[in-house]
Amino acid sequence: MAGIYLIGILVLAVSTFVSWRLRSKFNEYSQIGLSNGLSGAEVAQRMLNENGIYDVKVLSVEGMLTDHYNPQDKTVNLSADVYYGRSVAAAAVASHECGHAVQHQVAYAPLKFRSAIVPFVSVSSQYMQWVILAGILLINTSIIPLAVGVALFAVTTLFSFITLPVEFDASRRALAWIQSRGIVNPREYDYAKDALKWAAMTYVVAAIGSLATLLYYVSILMGARRND
Repeated sequence: MAGIYLIGILVLAVSTFVSWRLRSKFNEYSQIGLSNGLSGAEVAQRMLNENGIYDVKVLSVEGMLTDHYNPQDKTVNLSADVYYGRSVAAAAVASHECGHAVQHQVAYAPLKFRSAIVPFVSVSSQYMQWVILAGILLINTSIIPLAVGVALFAVTTLFSFITLPVEFDASRRALAWIQSRGIVNPREYDYAKDALKWAAMTYVVAAIGSLATLLYYVSILMGARRND
């Protein structure tokens, strides 16, 4: 049990560092203008078109680092700094999100699987904390509520790990495209690669954190079963 607590504290510390580092890198590379002068929106549109994708819209959304691809309505949603920005950071993020659109087009298996379990994850995320809380309160009466809560949490943990290959592959596609099409020069490519590396690290830490929390709840459940 003590080991799980220690892992949780370590994950929290690493997560805080990675989040700070990502914002720091994004701010740094946002100050470095793209040599070809393209905006994030223009980079995104060009990548979509060159991959034969014409039914995906590129939109501007509010917030910072709120960029995402929505497979439901086929939109690449870019934060204002990325949509209008003409920086290395904007090009890296825009092409990464379009990498997801390319995955969707080619039916990339991990993305299909992740999309398929989204409804289950939504339900699990909405109720799992309440079910787990009820399970802990009723643990001396029945372990069933806690077992259900742990099962729901396991779904969200699975989703976190399925997300990893999806994110890494999107970055791989993005970097290959911006390099092969001359969107970035060699120096800008290294910056873009570094920015996407730190973005990917946030997903790695989140997955590990979710696993650590799951193991904590499992340890409580197993302890209750031994005492039952």
